[in-house]
Amino acid sequence: MSMTLADLIASPDHYLQRFEGQDAVFVPMDRAAYHRSIFLDARIDPATPREMRVPAAMLLPAAPRALPSAWIFHVAHCGSTLLARALDALDGALVLREPQALRQMAIDPDDAGLRLVLGMATRRYRTDAPTLVKANVPVNFLLPRMWPVLGEARAILLHLPLRDYLLAILRSDQHREWLRRVTTQLTPHLGMLDGRSDAHRAAILWTAQMRAFADAIAARPDDLRSLDAETFFADPARVLTAAAAHLRLPLDPAAIAGIVAGPLFATYSKNPTLAFDNAARLARRAELEHALATELAGAQEVAAGHGDDAVRAVAGAAL
Repeated sequence: MSMTLADLIASPDHYLQRFEGQDAVFVPMDRAAYHRSIFLDARIDPATPREMRVPAAMLLPAAPRALPSAWIFHVAHCGSTLLARALDALDGALVLREPQALRQMAIDPDDAGLRLVLGMATRRYRTDAPTLVKANVPVNFLLPRMWPVLGEARAILLHLPLRDYLLAILRSDQHREWLRRVTTQLTPHLGMLDGRSDAHRAAILWTAQMRAFADAIAARPDDLRSLDAETFFADPARVLTAAAAHLRLPLDPAAIAGIVAGPLFATYSKNPTLAFDNAARLARRAELEHALATELAGAQEVAAGHGDDAVRAVAGAAL
């Protein structure tokens, strides 16, 4: 039985994973595949290992209207994967973690492509549960273009205080490589940072994201709530309850208690084979304080006096 354009658009089983050249690349998914795919970029784990390529120009006129949806926007390395996986474990809403096609729209914006990506991303399996999308850092700078397309949407803006953010971002060579790469990709938003230290780049990136979040709150004050990741780490059950309620996800207090007491909060959210919990995170952070002291001071000096109003605005919209 041949696949029609209407079939591709109708169900989340046909997932628009990325764009390559003039083509939109679809992969077959189901609820189990979405659940086990911690990320939907190259690490996606599809229902079957095959792809379908469709000319994007053929899809654009048929883009579905975005359905009411739920979102997690975050500054990176602040527990967003853990938060999204915990809400996924409630087994109600479909949860998409870091859609690659959406990131592509953030790096190279295109209004028609964005309408297509958001319409496809907000499809759902259950009529009574909005799809939850966890975006990634470049998407924070796409928010002004997303709101008119999304319509009815609620979101959590997950962040860390600057010092905690620096300790998370500068903690390894791998994280520093990511920082250099993403700040280069975001040059249109951050300015040229060639020759700047990693600490300088991190401070600029954090400040710009806090401003983006403050602007988003001003645009959608009733729909957006901010969340300090340290609050989430310290009291996950309460935060999950509040997050599910705000995002209008199916809420089961008993299930939340079981999730917090279970393996998800005792392993590394991006690699469940590794043991890791909040106590281990705090111990790692304490060890880094001395090693990174000079860089922390330099970054805080870069950020000093910049974005204070944004920080207050974000804090004022706390979940």
